[in-house]
Amino acid sequence: MQVRIYRPAKTAMQSGKGNTKAWVLEYEPAARKDADPLMGWLGSDDTTQQVRIKFDSQEEAVAYAKRKGLDFQVFAEAVKKPVGGKNYSDNFRFDKLEFGRF
Repeated sequence: MQVRIYRPAKTAMQSGKGNTKAWVLEYEPAARKDADPLMGWLGSDDTTQQVRIKFDSQEEAVAYAKRKGLDFQVFAEAVKKPVGGKNYSDNFRFDKLEFGRF
């Protein structure tokens, strides 16, 4: 079975870095999802799509995948560029230059 190992990124809906410290091992979908004829919900017979295993380090996740004989692919975490040292209060400075006013 194919699995992917990655470190989840921070979601846009949170300001902190809550669930971004652990490495996650997820199974690739083996079957497509079909719509239920009665309710219209999407579902699949593949239950491995529900499995997410968290590890403290990338090495632990890779060792687990090797021990279980899984084909794995490791996705490197994205490098974040630091945003400049600008504060919100800089927008209201009295000494900043304004274009259009002379």
